[in-house]
Amino acid sequence: MADNEPPAVAAIRRFNRFHTRGVGALGGNLHGSGFTLTEARVLYELAQRDDWRAGELAQALALDPAYLSRILKRFEGKRWLVRQRSQADGRAFGLALTEQGRAVFGTLESASRAQAEAILERLSAPESERLVAALADTEALLAGGRAERAIAIREHRPGDMGWVIGAHGRLYAQDYGWDIGFEALVAEIAARFLREFKPGRERCFIADLEGSPAGSAFVVEADEQTAKLRLVLVEKRAQGLGLGKRLVAEAIGFARAAGYRRMVLWTNDILHAARAIYAAQGFRLVATERHHSFGQDLVGETWELDLSAR
Repeated sequence: MADNEPPAVAAIRRFNRFHTRGVGALGGNLHGSGFTLTEARVLYELAQRDDWRAGELAQALALDPAYLSRILKRFEGKRWLVRQRSQADGRAFGLALTEQGRAVFGTLESASRAQAEAILERLSAPESERLVAALADTEALLAGGRAERAIAIREHRPGDMGWVIGAHGRLYAQDYGWDIGFEALVAEIAARFLREFKPGRERCFIADLEGSPAGSAFVVEADEQTAKLRLVLVEKRAQGLGLGKRLVAEAIGFARAAGYRRMVLWTNDILHAARAIYAAQGFRLVATERHHSFGQDLVGETWELDLSAR
């Protein structure tokens, strides 16, 4: 480390050295493909669309146009690339991969995927989730918060309940000091949901962020007219993305479509972020009660939403 170099600067430089060595970018043989890192990225972009112009591609990748021109001439010489009249502008020519070029790209993609899979094979499932979350956070921070975060909200599938239970137990212990009794309660709710699941009347919403679970919300039947909102949670790595609001809105929409007239939920007054979401969605606080649960003195709250009101 250079004299007086800030530790954060040293950490970024150290990671850059580690990563470029790890993917084989230093020797001009990325993933064992024979491509340099720059050549592989150019090939990747060409495979995404058939109408790149050379100047536009150079600007998108922040490459010197002369350097990019040499790469493109090499690809043309290998018969991986052709120049064809642009569909957007008949006076210009766009770049398009040939069948042979796409086959070469497929080989590179397979090598890249195999390398990623080899990394994940060395990790446990929790470690893989940590890695994915850390990479997403790194991308967002380096992009100044502008990086796209891939979010998908779906129904539950096998294995999700284990995450729901573990995430609730972990986060509430970390943030509020709740004991193992809360995790046991969540496990009971999840088990009952699976055992007594009523298709069309009940639903579990799971939010995936960058391919791994990061949020949940459940709709369960309280009675013929009343739906209950349960187990709303957002992982810390997904907070600030509006995910809690989206999950609650999805739950409300489902309950309305299922024919319920009202929705109720039970929470505690210390859960300020969740309470703000409920209030913004039209829920009203209708009852409070003091109780001692999960090793803490708490104030429980019952909220209600009239689903017939829009």
